[in-house]
Amino acid sequence: MRADRVFAYGAAAGLLGDHLLGDPRRGHPVAAFGRAAGAVERALWRDHRGWGALHTAVCAGGAVALAAVASSAVRPSRAASVALTAAATWAVVGGTSLAREAGAIGRALEAGDIEGARTRLPHLCGRDPQALDADGIARAVVESVAENTSDAVVGALVWGAVAGVPGLVGFRAVNTLDAMVGHKSAKYRRYGWASARLDDVAGWPGARLTAVLASVAGDDPRGAIRAWRTDAGKHPSPNAGPVEASFAGALGVRLGGTLAYGGRVEHRPVLNGAAGRAVATQDIERAVRLSRRVGLLALGVSVAGRLLAKGRRS
Repeated sequence: MRADRVFAYGAAAGLLGDHLLGDPRRGHPVAAFGRAAGAVERALWRDHRGWGALHTAVCAGGAVALAAVASSAVRPSRAASVALTAAATWAVVGGTSLAREAGAIGRALEAGDIEGARTRLPHLCGRDPQALDADGIARAVVESVAENTSDAVVGALVWGAVAGVPGLVGFRAVNTLDAMVGHKSAKYRRYGWASARLDDVAGWPGARLTAVLASVAGDDPRGAIRAWRTDAGKHPSPNAGPVEASFAGALGVRLGGTLAYGGRVEHRPVLNGAAGRAVATQDIERAVRLSRRVGLLALGVSVAGRLLAKGRRS
């Protein structure tokens, strides 16, 4: 079986597995990688960019190397190759868990249980929940759904289409390292620099594809494109900007503004401020539906891109 068909069947099966099963409660491969990366950090940490770059190279490079070895080992068997691709896709995408967490917070808000929503919010993002009212929680959830659609689904599929199982695993490894050490705290400002920059590079194509697909699949395609063009560059993140702006325009809401992370306050530009309204609780479910549509479209685009590239090389 050709490699492009292996990816097509395996990625589709893996995405279906995520839809049906979600993430395992125990023994998740990404969690195992996180523990290994934490052990490497404890051995290497210095307040220095060079040591941080070494940490990134060891962890991300090791994950890609293991994935490449596994892919090579199963290549003689078509069924094993599809199964490995399916397992890798299921392991690295997180669309169903994202939808479940967002939905649980939305239901708590609908029931008037703000404390319950605050308790669950850290499962979805790093905001300080005690600093948020109901509307602020709803906005944080919608922003997290938008950003994680790119990070947890689309970006992985894009790199899977480019490089198969090593691409899937490598993207998730880089994204995980960024979440662990890529933030601008005193401890990680220098040590996490390499992980953060590599994540920016790895996330670039997936973020742009997410923005395109959100514009196509949303309620207001013109509004999504307008918000993307006018507001994405104002966001401090080169990848979250296009994604959040396009989601804001597609949903007809305003995102961005003041937020709190780990005791520090950030004042971010408002996205889609001229045309959007404030986020309401019901927009959480709308964002989740949009995220699911974007994920399915991303699978189709990634598979089509792989088939087209293979055809041109033939």
